Amino acid sequence: MKRTYLAVFAFLLSSLLVYGQDKIVIPAGTPEDQALNAINNEQDAQKRVAMYQDFLEKFSANPVAVAYANWQLSQSYQTAGDLQKAAEYGDKAAAGAPHNIDILVSQVTVAQGLKDNARLFKYAAQGGEAFSMIEKQPKPADVSDEEFKSRVAADVEANKQSYDFFEGAAFTAITAETNAKTRMDYIEKYTPTFPNSKYDEQVASYAMLSLSELRDSHRLITYADKALAANPNNLPALLLLAGSYLDSAEAGSLAKCITYSQRAIVAAKAEDPSADHTRKVSAGVAHSTLGRAYAKQEKTAQAIAELKSATALLKNQDDQQYAIAGYALGWNYAKINRLSEARAILTDVAATPGPAQQVAKDLLTKVNTARAAGK
Repeated sequence: MKRTYLAVFAFLLSSLLVYGQDKIVIPAGTPEDQALNAINNEQDAQKRVAMYQDFLEKFSANPVAVAYANWQLSQSYQTAGDLQKAAEYGDKAAAGAPHNIDILVSQVTVAQGLKDNARLFKYAAQGGEAFSMIEKQPKPADVSDEEFKSRVAADVEANKQSYDFFEGAAFTAITAETNAKTRMDYIEKYTPTFPNSKYDEQVASYAMLSLSELRDSHRLITYADKALAANPNNLPALLLLAGSYLDSAEAGSLAKCITYSQRAIVAAKAEDPSADHTRKVSAGVAHSTLGRAYAKQEKTAQAIAELKSATALLKNQDDQQYAIAGYALGWNYAKINRLSEARAILTDVAATPGPAQQVAKDLLTKVNTARAAGK
């Protein structure tokens, strides 16, 4: 008879079936088992902590028993509200049983409480990897195909909720990370660890944002192309590619910018009654980018038409994007001497705080001077 504790002794791994995670199996009657029974029978929490400390010293040569004791200490400190110590002992437990899904769930939970983003992502990703091992493990020679398939399926089902927890926690760590390089490192780990994630589109958006912040245009375009291969209507990818090609000096870039902008307008479906704020803003940005591309091609009438659509969609929806489109619209009006229309939109933009405000004020001054001279 054996007492099971949720991870496996290293020396038992070759003789016991292990589905997806380390499982502690301590044979009944061993010194470790007797010591754990004594600890479990102790009602005083502080005394149990002291007993686990003694257990660690006594059985320090048994790595998996040590991992289990560290996990129990982590849980004890977590219950007591000392999350820092809980995390420290949990680190030791996870080091000793790196594929134990229950220990990893505990560590993610502690990291959430500490708001420790690095620890949160580390153990969430480790948990995802542990779950993936369930179906990748080799079949033992003494187990039939049918029995092996059945046990693996049962283990997958038993741990699916934990996998969903890891997936969501890792995504949260990505969204909370403010350093673009670290965020991109997380994303590159997340994608293979959580394939076909329900957060794939949002993760792609954060990847492209990160690469944009890092000014890595080559990787940005490569990543966006991959995102579009998976989902041709991925709005963040379409918009970022359109924006990248608008600012590129390479031959043919404006044509690509126009193509991606037009695709984004179609994908956003801003005219649909069900279109939400995000889709309307996306369509507005796409019209704005398209209008500025036409302006670079000296197609002023087409530029004005697109920029008018952009300002209509962006006004009271996104002040900064509205200002960018409004300034471009005012510039194009001024170019063909439609000064009253230029003055109206530039006056609005000049009153909007942000990067476009000063250039709008400067252009407005020139427009007002030209109007006065025309009188």
